[in-house]
Amino acid sequence: MLFDASKLIEIDKLGDERGLLTVIEENITVPFEIKRVFYIYETKSGVRRGFHAHFKTRQALICVSGSCKVYLDNIKRKKDVLLDSPNKVLILEPNDWHEMYDFSSDCVLLVLASHLYDAEDYIRDYNKFLEVYS
Repeated sequence: MLFDASKLIEIDKLGDERGLLTVIEENITVPFEIKRVFYIYETKSGVRRGFHAHFKTRQALICVSGSCKVYLDNIKRKKDVLLDSPNKVLILEPNDWHEMYDFSSDCVLLVLASHLYDAEDYIRDYNKFLEVYS
């Protein structure tokens, strides 16, 4: 399977003396139709989340408050991405094993997903991930 590379994008901040506004639109700001929205918050210190990849779901991760880091592994590249601004959007492709960590106490991580929840879409075993995407 071939997927585009996951990437960090910055979206425009609109505003004036009243404050800022950031707009996210499906198939424009994020390169997919948004089918599901969820957010992660009140994550305890030292806790890592994620530990999976997908077969088909693409995601956009936005830290709307606070900060966290995301470890990405698509076998060819392993890297850490800092999400620390609500105008930074991390576009995750299905073939990215990802782990979120180092959550600030005020972190709210918003996730936009291209598919509805389906347990069969998750690859939760790293060795299976290596089999599927190697």
